[in-house]
Amino acid sequence: MAEKKLNMLDETLAIFKGMATTIKHIFMAPVTIQYPEKAKPVAERFKGRHELKRYENGLEKCIGCALCAAACPADAIWVEASENTDEVRFSPGERYARTYEINMLRCIFCGYCEDACPTEAIVLEHDYKLSFMSRESAIYTKDMLIVPPPAGAEATPRKVEPGTFNRSIPEMENPR
Repeated sequence: MAEKKLNMLDETLAIFKGMATTIKHIFMAPVTIQYPEKAKPVAERFKGRHELKRYENGLEKCIGCALCAAACPADAIWVEASENTDEVRFSPGERYARTYEINMLRCIFCGYCEDACPTEAIVLEHDYKLSFMSRESAIYTKDMLIVPPPAGAEATPRKVEPGTFNRSIPEMENPR
């Protein structure tokens, strides 16, 4: 009988201990954020949605080398290169990425693609709002990834006079 009373006392104390914890947390500030009304700020090194960058003159930084695809451990990137001409120019190099696709369902956001890119064309930005209604919508194409041309810059493709496309890009004049 004494053991039963001791067990009952332990259970009652456990209930009061739980209630004390609950009451203590009632007066604390809430930890949750009302998403999507308020967005949580991300750390500076956060790796989110990919973007394909451009030079200041509007040409694409991606030269279609596919080093990002080779570095991707999840095999999430597909790059198909094509040749630039003076009549149709996308990037300052000899080639450009005609097809650039990232399967966001496979991507593990490791940043190896960003590290492997010699022109710093692919960058993992801070956008984390990624949701898909189908598998097809999870494949981001070049049109979805590339940033718009800067204000006052001409869009790609463009016609360029032979030998003039490198002059407005400081990185091309002074290689690392």
